[in-house]
Amino acid sequence: MPRIPLPDDLPLAFRTADARANGIGEGRLRGSDLRRPFHGVRSRRELRLPDVVTEGELHRARIVRAMSEYAERMTSDEFFSHGSAAILWGAAVPFGATEELHVGVLHPHRLPRARGVRGHQARSTQTRVVVHPDTGLRVASPATTWAMLGAVLRHPYDLVAAGDSFIRVQRMPGPWVREMPPPLASRHQLEQAVRAGRRVGGPALRAALPLLRTGAASRPESWTRLTICDAGLPEPVLDYDAYDKNGLFIGCVDLAYPELKIAIEYEGDHHRTDVATWNRDLAKHDALQAAGWRVIRVSRTMLFAQPTELITRVCAALAQRS
Repeated sequence: MPRIPLPDDLPLAFRTADARANGIGEGRLRGSDLRRPFHGVRSRRELRLPDVVTEGELHRARIVRAMSEYAERMTSDEFFSHGSAAILWGAAVPFGATEELHVGVLHPHRLPRARGVRGHQARSTQTRVVVHPDTGLRVASPATTWAMLGAVLRHPYDLVAAGDSFIRVQRMPGPWVREMPPPLASRHQLEQAVRAGRRVGGPALRAALPLLRTGAASRPESWTRLTICDAGLPEPVLDYDAYDKNGLFIGCVDLAYPELKIAIEYEGDHHRTDVATWNRDLAKHDALQAAGWRVIRVSRTMLFAQPTELITRVCAALAQRS
């Protein structure tokens, strides 16, 4: 017997009470094509994704789906916080910080309790709650979210990387001009959130503030910069546009020492698995070398497991070009 189709106007995640009001019976709600993430909530199993997605994009899609599912049973006092809020805003955080759903309530409301949910109690003087513009979910503001991450991110580089993503100034590389979305937060807003009162991770947040930069496009770029600087080497420029001797745009470089024509490029998995990205990278690196640039390509293993190899290569390039 064919499965009864669900109404088109029923969202991906929905309450069983709403489904029953739409004439959907108990048998259909027990269908194998529906997830049962929380009591009284169902959702469609499929994830609507583009043909090519990175590991990070897939992880974010799964987390946002779980948030949409929990939102169907959320009280008006609850909001998404910490790592979950960071994922919703698109901030650069490691996967481990988002294994649970982080849900906050303002004091003195009771902590939420559900499978896979970690509750947090926050003070109104330190917390700003907003409605996410794309999903309609209640969530801690970008600045509040970053201040909350001091309690869950253990590595100082990750706290800086998350802050970098919140204040990142997006732009169109090269000579072209296009209006881009504003940063999620300003440096001043992050400073205000940290200074709003004592909180877990406060010292780490204060240490991270002066290290934040507006040009990092990813967590690995922030880690690369910090690894280089902590080795006592000069700080490279982020998001640098390279041109040839005729003034023709070659491409945007992740990190660079422009005066020495040294480019540092992080090669994530999507650079290897996406054919179009791979071909663009090859063409850009060939053009950079033809224009006299030295290109240092950084792999995930080199950055996160063998950082001494990265430092050795940067030191060698600086010594050769100085």
